[in-house]
Amino acid sequence: MFEETGIKEDSKGESTLSKESLQLVVFELSGEEFGVDIMQVSEIIPVSKITRVPQAPECIKGLINLRGKIIVVIDLNRRLDFSSKERDSLSRIIIVEVRDTMIGMLVNSVSGVLKLPISSVEPTPDMIKSKINTEYLTGVGKKGNRLLILLNLARVLGEEEIDELSQLSSTASSSSSSSTASSSSSSSSPSSEQLPEENI
Repeated sequence: MFEETGIKEDSKGESTLSKESLQLVVFELSGEEFGVDIMQVSEIIPVSKITRVPQAPECIKGLINLRGKIIVVIDLNRRLDFSSKERDSLSRIIIVEVRDTMIGMLVNSVSGVLKLPISSVEPTPDMIKSKINTEYLTGVGKKGNRLLILLNLARVLGEEEIDELSQLSSTASSSSSSSTASSSSSSSSPSSEQLPEENI
């Protein structure tokens, strides 16, 4: 899990590190750096065995067993209309909770947690809007030549899609035998990682 020292929530339950800065989990997709609010992230795990789902949409990579809980994994490259990348040792699954549903987001790599001054956040440029659905974006963070695309993972999936994923997870959980779940949980479930922090 992450170190969340100093994180506060406002009256709407939205997270901020302070009025002057954000705390973000930074990951890479298609050669671009993305940042998401750390409060949207439950944990980050290495990629373990992913069980494919027959006739599932292309962006659904499959299912994983995380400590006995079945979670649907979304290929975030595919979801954002990027070219899919072969999994390697740097690939990670970001576990997020959206509308009480746990979902895994497969990304190319995760570099760490950083604190970004609010003053460094700007509106999303048209060049990025032309590539990514604007509903997913909250702006960009700039520091010198470094550009972070700020993403709201809760908006990447629609309500109907989230309901379908929740149903898929429940169905898969019900069909799994208790012995298989216990075995997977104790022997093959990946452990979460603690990421380095940096300031920009």
